[in-house]
Amino acid sequence: MAADIYSIPPYTGRGGWTWYTGAAGWMYQAGLEWVLGIKKRGSRLYIEPCIPEEWSEFSVSYKYQDTLYEIKVKNPLHKQTGGTALKLDGKTVNPKKGILLKDDKKAHLVELTIYS
Repeated sequence: MAADIYSIPPYTGRGGWTWYTGAAGWMYQAGLEWVLGIKKRGSRLYIEPCIPEEWSEFSVSYKYQDTLYEIKVKNPLHKQTGGTALKLDGKTVNPKKGILLKDDKKAHLVELTIYS
């Protein structure tokens, strides 16, 4: 995110001060929380993506203290958002309740499928 867009030659249209502003942080947060849908609220992690329908899947490595959560989101029906099935280490989890984050220093697999 540029803080300045120049309007005077010879720099017309060029941007400056990229990544120096709070705008960069807001763009990161918007991408992580509102596109990929990965939201930490207290000690819980919620995954509610709103993605382009062309995306068949994506993955994110999420570190919580000394614990790694490998998140894989599958979109076999090419939806933008909708009903989901959520699993943590192969066990079904209620997506509305999210995942309880634990710092057990283990690697965990989170799988979310958008199905309708």
